[in-house]
Amino acid sequence: MDFDQARSEALRLEEQLRALQEAYYSRDELLATDAEYDALLAQLQELEERFPELRGEDSPTQMVGFGTATLFSPVVHAQRMFSLDNVFNQDEMNAWVGKIDTAHPGSSYLCELKIDGLALNLRYESGVLVSAATRGDGITGEDVTENVRHVPSIPHTLAGTRHPALVEVRGEVFFSLADFEALNARQASLGDKVFANPRNAASGTLRQKGEGKKEAQRESMIQRLGALSMIVHGMGAWEDPPVTTHSGVYGVLEAWGLPTSPEVTVVEGASGVWDYISRFAQRRHELSYEIDGVVVKVDRFDTQRQLGETSRAPRWAIAYKYPPEQVTTRLLDIVVSVGRTGRATPYAVLEPVRVAGSEVERATLHNQDVVKAKGVLLGDTVVIRKAGDVIPEILGPVVERRDGSERVWVMPTTCPDCGASLAAAKEGDIDMRCPNAKSCPAQVQGRVEHIGSRGGLDVEGLGEVSAYALTRPLVPATPPLVTEARLFDLSLEELFPIEVAVLDPDTGLAKVDPQTSQPSIQSPFRRKRGPKDPPFDPASPVFAGDAECVPSKAALELLEELEQAKKQPLWRFLVSLNIRHVGPVAARALAHKFGSLQAIEAASHEELAGVDGVGEIIAASVVTWFQVSWHTDIIRSWRAAGVSFEDEVADSGRDGGPLEGLTLVVTGSIPGFTRDQAEEAVRVAGGKTVSSVSKNTSLVVAGEGAGSKRTKAESLGVRIIEASDFSELLAKGP
Repeated sequence: MDFDQARSEALRLEEQLRALQEAYYSRDELLATDAEYDALLAQLQELEERFPELRGEDSPTQMVGFGTATLFSPVVHAQRMFSLDNVFNQDEMNAWVGKIDTAHPGSSYLCELKIDGLALNLRYESGVLVSAATRGDGITGEDVTENVRHVPSIPHTLAGTRHPALVEVRGEVFFSLADFEALNARQASLGDKVFANPRNAASGTLRQKGEGKKEAQRESMIQRLGALSMIVHGMGAWEDPPVTTHSGVYGVLEAWGLPTSPEVTVVEGASGVWDYISRFAQRRHELSYEIDGVVVKVDRFDTQRQLGETSRAPRWAIAYKYPPEQVTTRLLDIVVSVGRTGRATPYAVLEPVRVAGSEVERATLHNQDVVKAKGVLLGDTVVIRKAGDVIPEILGPVVERRDGSERVWVMPTTCPDCGASLAAAKEGDIDMRCPNAKSCPAQVQGRVEHIGSRGGLDVEGLGEVSAYALTRPLVPATPPLVTEARLFDLSLEELFPIEVAVLDPDTGLAKVDPQTSQPSIQSPFRRKRGPKDPPFDPASPVFAGDAECVPSKAALELLEELEQAKKQPLWRFLVSLNIRHVGPVAARALAHKFGSLQAIEAASHEELAGVDGVGEIIAASVVTWFQVSWHTDIIRSWRAAGVSFEDEVADSGRDGGPLEGLTLVVTGSIPGFTRDQAEEAVRVAGGKTVSSVSKNTSLVVAGEGAGSKRTKAESLGVRIIEASDFSELLAKGP
């Protein structure tokens, strides 16, 4: 493979990984199995090792999580939270242990169960819980403190005495299998969302807002929070721990009244590690909660420090992933779904079957070549596995069970949503795409949903249901949004009459009323009139003659949120314009350099490519995007609706600032600033921020929990500015 081929493949993998990240972290949607995601990530890592110039700072191989939303306040962790690298078989596990044993003979290993939950960081000051935050991007998480106070296993005050001034405790929040089943039964009886698995349920429960809810809703929310459990598995910031091993920490945490696992064991060598893994491979279904593997950590802290970490994972810890379960079920149909980029993906519709603790009825088949390679026919009994214990994967047919009624599936030649002829984007591509990017309802829906995502404008009310209603309603015949151009011109009069088919969250297909065999219908933007509502006014254009209904809270909130979204910074609009390859990192870089969309549009390919974090491929994509007339129609419409597409200050206007010409790294907790705010303040003062310390770094601003970046700055002789002097640095320079 030459460099051009490698670059093309790396871009394809990055796009696919980011789409999966966005779905999972932004919408709590599981579009791929853990095993599929890990395999894609491994392919990208292999390419980047062969061609290091392909590895950018914003590569999925270098990132933790997918950022934070504005629904919750940001919390900067005092010490960074990491992901874990994975191994999948005994040879890989033995190789990892052997490498450490060679460098550090006599090492002991702590083994513990990998709970399938939501990572949480608890911050205690002098023994009192002051904040609880999700992992987020590893540096900044979401403040879920008020919700965490309702989780019974998390103490508000630590037991004992002489607690440290600051300590961070990390762990997993989860539902037991029994509580998960009870939750889903209650959700179904109320007609609410039924969760796919305990991990999604834990995430959806902990990351919900209580403000504005009715008393009954608030009580239901507290009840769900009260069913959550937590097990802690380590620490973050802790200035002077009284122990020298990771296993020793568990004794301290238990003495403080924090919930620890009884299944933690310290072993010697690869054979001890594999014995632990094998034992729980047999016992995993006896546990009261779901696990997807085992975490193995070097026990001694001094060895951990010597091993260090990569940009996303510690070198002293690894996750062993258990092989997924396998069951059989019937393949009822294969349907094609078109995403926001036009890619047509076949999905298997399965006879519902229970596997790994949850019921599944859908699996991706990726493309028509995969369907052929697996050799499945419609009506086949198929073997599926719950890879990563999340979403099923079809392994192949049980040929012996065929009775002659099975049928060959043929990939459609036209888009199921708009009728355009499907075709490969370029010669040699396997994936088929719908070329009707402007007005294919499925693509418009995907783009509108992307605009509302956390990486875009972060509009809570602009999710899957509302995006579907605005772009693919049954009523009216012409959707309010034929493209995204009119998004900021939507009115209550347009939302009120909308009716849509109710979608099944598992299959993405319309639910059918068993009595009429017709799709079930809902009106997401209107509700039945209540006794406290104003009297019906037939002259009002909003009600469209419907005296029984009034606009729903969702309709009112969506319009209010869209109005507020007009004030979002330029980088979020750049992401929301759906420019190929322009994610948050590149968008921030462009916004900080040029300051306005007009300046970006006027910039040459060379000027765009010269921006740190952009490069040739993204620059070409930006230039190409502006050459499409309906793209510029979106800009004109949004601008006319009040979007400025400008930030207050651009890099080009910051010459002469106190930090002009300086490159800074901001690390740790900076009082009064989130990480984004601190870096923006540096740029306003004329400086440039980067994420890693090198000999070219001018200054490091170090707050509490600065960790390895402070150490590296000291070793390189880079000047360190304490967080307490940050404001003075911004005003006066160094």
